[in-house]
Amino acid sequence: MKKCIRATALVAAATSLVLAGCSDPGAGSTAAEGPVEWPAQDTDLAGTTLTIWAAQNSNTVPESVVAGFEELTGAEVEVETIPDPYEQGVQTKVATGDKPDLAFWQPTASQLTALNASTNLQPLNDAPWVESLKPELQDMTGILEDTRYAALITTPAVEGVYYNKEVFEEAGISELPTDWDTFVELGRELKGQGVTPFYEMGADRWATQWWVQVQLAEAAKDGLWDRVNAGEEKFTDETIQGAIDNYNGLIEEGLFNEDIKTATFEDQGDALLAGDAAMVVQVNSFFSQLQAKTDTAELNEKIGFFPIGPGGNVGTFIPDQSNALVAFKTGDAEKEAASRQLLSYWMGEGYGDFVAAQSTVSLQDSVTTPEDVPEALLSVSDSLGDSVPSMQAAAIANPDLYIFLADMIQGTKTPEEVAQATQDQFAELARAQGATGF
Repeated sequence: MKKCIRATALVAAATSLVLAGCSDPGAGSTAAEGPVEWPAQDTDLAGTTLTIWAAQNSNTVPESVVAGFEELTGAEVEVETIPDPYEQGVQTKVATGDKPDLAFWQPTASQLTALNASTNLQPLNDAPWVESLKPELQDMTGILEDTRYAALITTPAVEGVYYNKEVFEEAGISELPTDWDTFVELGRELKGQGVTPFYEMGADRWATQWWVQVQLAEAAKDGLWDRVNAGEEKFTDETIQGAIDNYNGLIEEGLFNEDIKTATFEDQGDALLAGDAAMVVQVNSFFSQLQAKTDTAELNEKIGFFPIGPGGNVGTFIPDQSNALVAFKTGDAEKEAASRQLLSYWMGEGYGDFVAAQSTVSLQDSVTTPEDVPEALLSVSDSLGDSVPSMQAAAIANPDLYIFLADMIQGTKTPEEVAQATQDQFAELARAQGATGF
């Protein structure tokens, strides 16, 4: 997720994918365009080799599943690392006809569209494991135009507030904010006590957009992104422009770290863990960074999480490529079936070992979450039931909002210019897809 694709590259890749699909209709066909068969998890696959594409931060994720699947079926599974930027690399390879059997992929509408899902991906509508997922997760993501194309394997990331418990305690804070106004007021109270309330990583840029998106929680629930997708509402209109203005106002008020222009992702994690700042608005990958710096005991002692939105404690979900896999149409019916079999095993017999190996929150009530999963991640998972979709999850395209916001932090764009640049790119991407209203 943090490795965002530049909009111009996405337009080019998306266009080339469409052209590739049109130039050779047979190349993207599958042996079963209607309902497909799902082989038993233990079907013999001796002599079959499957390839999984993964990013640098997800290439070790399949290890326990691959080992178990190979032992059970006799198949060979190769995990190939695609260099960062992962999404751009995958799109370029697929556009030239180079496809794996499976790949990690962000299971959002825009990213499934970028892969030309109906042409290149196997439909997974009848996947046998879906009913075993917790009800709130079954249809949360991975679906495009009523067709399921992605298998969710881990908890989708959530935009929300990570905070230092010790800083709160020292400041006499005993209750968490319950909406945006109390969140901001808490920041002002902490600043009054000499504490840096919020920490932003302006140099690395990609997290700047979370501050805008969490302010859109209620609007997203009310169909904001549907209206944006249809060209009925713009980034320059009151709702999104207002969120950008509010973010800029908090920066100008001095509620962020003094080195906001030069601070990095690494700096952000160090500052929160050390108590040099009270809060950051971030997603799950931020907590992964904290896990690399210390152990679960210290994290449970120091770091908490709460979702936030204008009207309450509402999370904004944003699944990334490490959360899900897609299976490609390769034209080889046997390998396509084997790919579905691997997904069935991953979310079936292999899921318990996978959850234990990854120390991650289980998506299934029948599989127990490991005891060593930090409390903050449990809070993230608990927030999913009432969460709303992010721009990445619900918009048909993802412009470079984060880059333009970073420009605002550096002083090279005004809030109005941020909104206009974002709208212009969104319209360009939408037109490239053939969306109406642009």
